[in-house]
Amino acid sequence: MKLTVSGIHNGQPIPEQFAFGVPNANDHMSFGPNRNPELVWDAVPEGTKSFVVTMFDPDVPSVADDVNQEGRTIPRDLPRVDFFHWLLVDIPAEVRRIPEGEDSDGVIPKGKAAGAGPIGIRGINNYTQFLAGNPDMGGTYAGYDGPCPPWNDERLHHYHFELHALDVASLGLSGDFDGEAVRQAMAGHVLASARVTGTYTLNPNLR
Repeated sequence: MKLTVSGIHNGQPIPEQFAFGVPNANDHMSFGPNRNPELVWDAVPEGTKSFVVTMFDPDVPSVADDVNQEGRTIPRDLPRVDFFHWLLVDIPAEVRRIPEGEDSDGVIPKGKAAGAGPIGIRGINNYTQFLAGNPDMGGTYAGYDGPCPPWNDERLHHYHFELHALDVASLGLSGDFDGEAVRQAMAGHVLASARVTGTYTLNPNLR
């Protein structure tokens, strides 16, 4: 199975149009266009009954105490965890494309609702947890929300766009399901997978 993510090439920087946060010389970061990139795929295995799309960052600090704090840096060797940015399940078997901006076009304070989206069923991404204590931004963030790594992180962040072809038409997920729920529900049902990985940073020393 072949996956193409328009504008994103393996190991290369992700364009700012797809980012939740972009560099700002005065405040380190400001909101970006936050558009989901176009995904196109083919060479689908026989017996495919649905697709799942995920995008996650495995380079997120496991301890958030120093995140975006003036006068501090997040050391490169700090243990890291997965942060999900995009979850779409139950994508119909006949679909071969998700257009740019179809699932996200701009930063929406307090997020987008989980459930049926333009294509497939949206799960909640980890901005739901990250922004939970922010009175202006806290809410349920579902579907796509793009990169916004800490501006004081010494590590370059990687973003894995993944497509999975499944042998079931539905994973049976509903409500505010997250990335781990998707991984568990997919287990034993994946016929083929494809991945494209881009990079992103807000640290001016790494850009």
